[in-house]
Amino acid sequence: MSESCNNDCSNCSADCASRDPKSFLEPPHVQSTIRKVIGVVSGKGGVGKSMVSSMLAANFQKKGYHTAVLDADITGPSIPKAFGINERATGDENGIYPAVTKTGIQIMSVNLLLEDTTDPVIWRGPVIAGTVKQFWQDVIWTDVDCMFVDMPPGTGDVPLTVFQMIPVDGIIIVTSPQELVSMIVSKAVKMAQMMDIPILGIIENMSYVECPDCGKHIEVFGKSHVDKVASEYNLPVLGKLPMTPSIAAASDAGDIESLQNDWFEEAVKVIEAASSH
Repeated sequence: MSESCNNDCSNCSADCASRDPKSFLEPPHVQSTIRKVIGVVSGKGGVGKSMVSSMLAANFQKKGYHTAVLDADITGPSIPKAFGINERATGDENGIYPAVTKTGIQIMSVNLLLEDTTDPVIWRGPVIAGTVKQFWQDVIWTDVDCMFVDMPPGTGDVPLTVFQMIPVDGIIIVTSPQELVSMIVSKAVKMAQMMDIPILGIIENMSYVECPDCGKHIEVFGKSHVDKVASEYNLPVLGKLPMTPSIAAASDAGDIESLQNDWFEEAVKVIEAASSH
């Protein structure tokens, strides 16, 4: 804090520890309607945040909600593929229009803006963060009950931008059963606490493989530690997802919306009950 600080952050550009994170909040596009925003985060990559984001959106859509996915993983965008979206986003003088999936989920991702979806996004942090800001402010999101923000791994520029700029109503932490789960969850929890973002719970991905003959759950990565870590932070475990060929097949085929499952029942209830901004 500066010695001349008057505790009024509204007209101050200093990035000090005492600044209220909510003072950075930005409004969405004037034509957008977004009632609830849920971030899907993790302390490391490769745990399945994009898959969880996609399936949460699909589950909410099946319940009659209007959902959307903002793909904030700018350098590793995979949301459009999971939904089988190949066309590019469109726009006019009013703004940018998201792509819409088969069941009506609105999607915005950098892959919808590239000439070739295999082109790498080789941008520095501020440009990447600026793109996420554009996805929030320049895209016209229509009548969205719940938007899921698929975050990149870690605690860098993009998660900081999302937490400061977008009125996030809560986050879901995605993890996996390996021993380093404690570190993964701890990083995500501590960042959310520092940014004053509610943590709704934890979803463990790749939790087990179900034997096709006897139905036994086989813990491929060893015994899960998620319950112990969740209790340390007084957080609920909202689901334990299996490693199953059906998820990979549906995602690869761009048909994630067709999956029938009950893995997200508890997560859906908790998100429904979360307060809106």
